[in-house]
Amino acid sequence: MAGAFERRAVILRITGRVQGVGFRWWTQHQAAALGLDGWVRNRTDRSVEVLAAGPSNAVDSLIALCHEGPDMARVDDVSVAQAADPGHVGFSLEATR
Repeated sequence: MAGAFERRAVILRITGRVQGVGFRWWTQHQAAALGLDGWVRNRTDRSVEVLAAGPSNAVDSLIALCHEGPDMARVDDVSVAQAADPGHVGFSLEATR
């Protein structure tokens, strides 16, 4: 098991009512508060995709938060896969893909 402060990266795909409810901005705020690097973007299939990298415990916290989402969201599923570290500092909003 990875240590709490070991850096790791994951890609999340969040489905449900997650577009048009402030999910990207909410995720950016949560990730920044946790000290994570990466990005968030809408997908053309109406899901939200997140790449998050940082201390393992902070990544786990973001995953747990994404299961809830902001007040107006309805999260049906959060898929999690290991990812390559994005190699940049900060957490950005990216264009829809």
